[in-house]
Amino acid sequence: MIKVEEVHKSYGDLEVLKGVNLEIKEGEIVSIVGSSGAGKSTLLQLIGTLDKPKSGQILINNTNTSVLKDAKLSLFRNKHIGFVFQFHHLLPEFTALENVCIPAYIQHIKKEEAEKRGIELLTSLGLQERMHHKPSELSGGEQQRVAVCRALMNKPAVILADEPSGNLDSTSAKELHQLFFDLRAKTNQTFVIVTHNEELANMADRKLVMKDGVIL
Repeated sequence: MIKVEEVHKSYGDLEVLKGVNLEIKEGEIVSIVGSSGAGKSTLLQLIGTLDKPKSGQILINNTNTSVLKDAKLSLFRNKHIGFVFQFHHLLPEFTALENVCIPAYIQHIKKEEAEKRGIELLTSLGLQERMHHKPSELSGGEQQRVAVCRALMNKPAVILADEPSGNLDSTSAKELHQLFFDLRAKTNQTFVIVTHNEELANMADRKLVMKDGVIL
């Protein structure tokens, strides 16, 4: 479902990715580990179309995202890719439900339809009593589950998670890790997870180790 072919990426004179090749199947949970500066987050950003490679190409469901222009790329990203970050990036002035619905609003889905799916997602993750609370009224674990609901809103092909449990206590982190596998069991959701958490990395179907801009 995801194909990364001979991808190079540089920032000025600094070569961060040095010919990365990677294939990920639908329904796989893949973890990417390595020391800081190995290129993990850069690779995730490229797969997520937040940046473009210097050379090589990235295909998601047979679409070469490396050649899409900005407007089409934004539409593709919104429809096919969900993001979960270490810091939840929830908008503080909006409720949990409103935050979850934002990707659907960007796609011009009707408010009633978006809210119906948002309620279903929040309920499925045990947040039915918290959906009208603002982020400041939620625990860290609850905020991260809201972020997962937001990532799932448009039924993406893949969810990309960058240190998703890095800001959580150990109990909340374990619950989040289990949530990924529960979602995969229910919906065959694909995950690519960059993490320093060895427990999460080892739970994945495959653990990829990066060093000096390549996958070992």
